[in-house]
Amino acid sequence: MDHVLRAVATACVAWLLVSAVGCGTTRAKIATEQLVMSDAVDKNIQDLDFRPLSGRKVYLDTTYLRQVKGSGFVNAEYVTSGIRQQIVGAGCLIQDASQDADIIIEARIGALGADDHSVTLGIPDNSKLASAVSVLPNAPNLPAVPELAVAKRDVQEAASKIAVFAYDRETREPVWQSGVRHSVSTARDTWVMGIGPFQGGSIRDKTKLVGSKFAFGRRSERGSPTDIYERPPVDYTAETRFNQGHPVFAGDDASDGMIGTLPSPDEPPEAADAPEAQIAENDLGTKLSDVDVQ
Repeated sequence: MDHVLRAVATACVAWLLVSAVGCGTTRAKIATEQLVMSDAVDKNIQDLDFRPLSGRKVYLDTTYLRQVKGSGFVNAEYVTSGIRQQIVGAGCLIQDASQDADIIIEARIGALGADDHSVTLGIPDNSKLASAVSVLPNAPNLPAVPELAVAKRDVQEAASKIAVFAYDRETREPVWQSGVRHSVSTARDTWVMGIGPFQGGSIRDKTKLVGSKFAFGRRSERGSPTDIYERPPVDYTAETRFNQGHPVFAGDDASDGMIGTLPSPDEPPEAADAPEAQIAENDLGTKLSDVDVQ
């Protein structure tokens, strides 16, 4: 019995030493849960490239999105709004009624949920074991031993799976499909010798120690799809200005306001191109004159 008491005393001393180093507790994770879920949806939607339908009148059919409403903040309405934003950003003319559209875009959700994981390097608390032993007859009461963790990590992981396809409203012929993709977003809280949580994961630009300005590392930037169309891609996660439906990026001529000054497709050639055009016209006129003379 003495060795048991010594073991418990040793554990308590170790716990006090760890507590003296430092500790941290995250009491509520509602905001983190919402960020993880919405980030998974945003990463999935930003990969949907609607530029093949640019300039067409389209209608978004949300029939198969309404059936996945949940109690969480991020649900079918958030997915629908995100898809609509990506459609508009691609230069499509979105319509409020299907009969006004030439193309019907149908969307579906294959996954929208989150998991929690926890890993502890050390001795977990024995509260559950003590409760189980207490129901046994003539069983001795086990002393309560708190969690003694050298390191601990809590991970929240959210996943979304969204796919869309388009077809002609009148002929019902297929026009385009996005393919099926899924995305995962994470949030990590890590404690080392009682110090923490160190907050990281894909929802944060940097890993930081909560309650301080200490931060290190940087997440890589998420790029847009490959530019294979005349219309440049619009980053779903970035602030973007539009002028006559075309996105305005850094380096383009832009006014001081929120509207850019991209040249209109019908605008005549710039002054720099005028001499070449004039030379070509003069050459053509010279050749025609030579033909007339002959």
